[in-house]
Amino acid sequence: MTDLDTFRSETRAWLAANCPPEMREPVRADTDICWGGRRYDPAANPPQARWLKAMAERGWTVPDWPKEYGGGGLSPAETKVLREEMAAISARNPLNSFGISMLGPALLKYGTEAQKLEHLPKIARGGIRWCQGYSEPNAGSDLAGLAASAEDAGDHYVVNGQKVWTSYADKADWIFCLVRTSKESKQGGISFVLFDMDSPGVSTKPILLISGYSPFCETFMDGVKVPKANRVHDENKGWDVAKYLLGHEREMISGMGLASGGRNPLVEGAIATVGLDHDGRLADPLLRAQIASFEVRAKAFAAMSERFIDELKAGRAHPAQPSMMKYVGTELNKARHELMMAAGGSDALEWESERSRGGAGARAWLRTKANSIEGGTSEIQLNIVAKRILELPGA
Repeated sequence: MTDLDTFRSETRAWLAANCPPEMREPVRADTDICWGGRRYDPAANPPQARWLKAMAERGWTVPDWPKEYGGGGLSPAETKVLREEMAAISARNPLNSFGISMLGPALLKYGTEAQKLEHLPKIARGGIRWCQGYSEPNAGSDLAGLAASAEDAGDHYVVNGQKVWTSYADKADWIFCLVRTSKESKQGGISFVLFDMDSPGVSTKPILLISGYSPFCETFMDGVKVPKANRVHDENKGWDVAKYLLGHEREMISGMGLASGGRNPLVEGAIATVGLDHDGRLADPLLRAQIASFEVRAKAFAAMSERFIDELKAGRAHPAQPSMMKYVGTELNKARHELMMAAGGSDALEWESERSRGGAGARAWLRTKANSIEGGTSEIQLNIVAKRILELPGA
């Protein structure tokens, strides 16, 4: 056996012994997802808490991060094996975290050693929950047009302004935030800072969506004091950090185009609605063809995603590839939920019934409409692909 074969065998045995049966079931509600943070209550879901603790102790919530920052220190090949073995038993992700998917990579590249030691281990074990302060009422697609200001006050900044579409700001412990420290240059006057959401002057207000849920918030900053030690990278160089982080955010969002392991709710819903014919196929040939076409696209995207991750870990990925992945992944996710609604028939439109788990299907379908906006609109992603990959001339 090769070293990688041995690692796979040992990983498979460890997962079998340590992943609770409950953590191999499909996620059915928001409470099934672990975000960690100061407000996290392990007693609310003991199997989930055991799974997080076991994975965090091995550094496997962030398997490819260095061990000194709470990671597993695994090679890209070993990390891939771990993901494959988790998928094989339908193991849930032990921890969802913007700290893992967005801020962590940015700190690893741009953070000081003190910042890494302060924040990364907490992120790895689920001890802190982060939100992202990027978009503003007048700075969405034109993110560099942001106006939230950070006034120099000696050893700290005084931050004033507003952010919008701040996902889970009302539940987050800390925020990574873009602020303007100079008006001399649009992109060149932005700094990247971190601060506690419990700081005096910080307040949030949920934004009600068409799905009936409010994962997004408005965030207001009124005279918030932020130590300069919490600035990541140089002053007025925050745009470099912002762009790097956006690449990882778009990679994260693109993952919604991938089907989860185990059961296939799309096929299950179609079978429940239209039944099977005498050959054991979906009785509706049109719906059957639509699902087959979608599954082919999803398989192709999964193969492309795996290749991109390999290239990213090896440092060979094109800088614009996350935009391509984000666009395709979010379009696939929207298409999946459109088909799930079609497969569910009129029952899929139920909004508040116990049978529909509070209209989970319909609300999830409506939520996918935001996929084309968050992390950069689809139009922005297509422009980036056109300019950076296809090298088409600008308008």
